[in-house]
Amino acid sequence: MIDGFAGPGGTPQNLIRALRDHGAKDLTIISNTAGLASVIGFGTIPGDRPIDIGILVDNEQIKKVVASFPVSPSPSRPTSYERAYREGKVELELVPQGTLAERIRIGGAGIPAFYTPTGAGTLLAEGKETRVFDGKEHVLEYALKADFALLRAHKGDPMGNIVYRGTSRNFNGVMATAARTTIMEVDEVVEVGEIDGHGVHTPAIYVNRIVKI
Repeated sequence: MIDGFAGPGGTPQNLIRALRDHGAKDLTIISNTAGLASVIGFGTIPGDRPIDIGILVDNEQIKKVVASFPVSPSPSRPTSYERAYREGKVELELVPQGTLAERIRIGGAGIPAFYTPTGAGTLLAEGKETRVFDGKEHVLEYALKADFALLRAHKGDPMGNIVYRGTSRNFNGVMATAARTTIMEVDEVVEVGEIDGHGVHTPAIYVNRIVKI
């Protein structure tokens, strides 16, 4: 799992670069996008080109992506993933955004599956189990879990208690709970006790490693 929404906020750019340099192959990436920040430049400093999942695609490390927004909103500026998909080099599991968030959340909560009306009667429901509740068709969706979550936060302490900044929180919180190993890159490491207990966004129990950038 790799956090990110559209721009670089909440995206673990340094951990993505490290994963590229590590060279692991045949990766399945679970993320909201398949790498949009470097294409649309949303939320970036003018002239800056942020790092995102696209560099893993360019390095031929990705086998499959589970995402809500896998392609660019601009046909004239396709993402690296979009080009690779058209060439048959990568696979895609397209998931509505709310469904993606809930599949990750229940993965961390130990719930195996849930029913949702989202996607019922569309191509996204093909081959999936459905049931009718209150006269409306619902689709069975399964939990998502990962071996690793690469995440981004503003600060943490040596125990692993984490604080995000603003909207960069997005998928970080739920992803942290749904991975066997959660690695968090942070701007700042503070002493244990400096983060007020009520201000902890992700408790230390969900964080395995911290990298100060």
